[in-house]
Amino acid sequence: MEYTQIQTERRDEVLVLTLHRPERLNAWTPRMSAELSHAITGANDDPSIGAIVVTGAGRGFCAGADIGGEFASKLDERDATPAERPAPEERPASDWVALCRRSKPLVAAINGACVGVGLTMVLPFDHLVAAEGAKLSCRFVKMGLVPELASSHFLVARCGFGNASYLALSGATLQAQDAARLGLVDRVVPAEECLDAAVAVAREFAENPSPQLRMIKELLTENADETDLVAVQRRELAALEQAYRTPEHREAVTAFLEKRTPRFR
Repeated sequence: MEYTQIQTERRDEVLVLTLHRPERLNAWTPRMSAELSHAITGANDDPSIGAIVVTGAGRGFCAGADIGGEFASKLDERDATPAERPAPEERPASDWVALCRRSKPLVAAINGACVGVGLTMVLPFDHLVAAEGAKLSCRFVKMGLVPELASSHFLVARCGFGNASYLALSGATLQAQDAARLGLVDRVVPAEECLDAAVAVAREFAENPSPQLRMIKELLTENADETDLVAVQRRELAALEQAYRTPEHREAVTAFLEKRTPRFR
């Protein structure tokens, strides 16, 4: 796939993906989403890549859906009766949330405005770094819409029920420091350090073996809301049995005995 709305850069074992529509504050489009999915899938298949960072070009991260473009042109289509709408099997089958949760570690470097789908697209990521001065908003209600991309789950998981309710029901816009206080982002750094800080976190993740990282993500996804602790342990034991038989586990034990750093990729 030729990329026209994102850019890619390798920083050793970290792949940096940059949303690249700076003249529109990197407003989201279906094309951008397809390019991101393609790039992440390719990174997952590349054993030399250990983690992925997503950031934005210019002064914004992603200012939400491109309302003035394809989004607005589909208003009449959305008014169609159910019989006139495309059947579910004719709609795109890609699942952004599932891709994020089964992927190698994903880190967001939120360098500026992060609004609507710009925010909800990164809530399933593993770590969110925001620049001082960045503004974040889950403002779907302001547009007469409701949250998507499982954000009604991830907002609660990150912020707790009360804060998630406030963010979703008010559509409030938060400064980065307030977003961190509520748990919406994981850390705030000076603007000029945002990308480097995110890459540093990604490198911490990338030091570890990719199969185990992805198994751990799957466990966190499945067990985060699981109340049956027997089921939680059953999943962990199944993953542990699988991990015991991997070359990465053998390399870790061998490196420990030889008093050296393990080589996972």
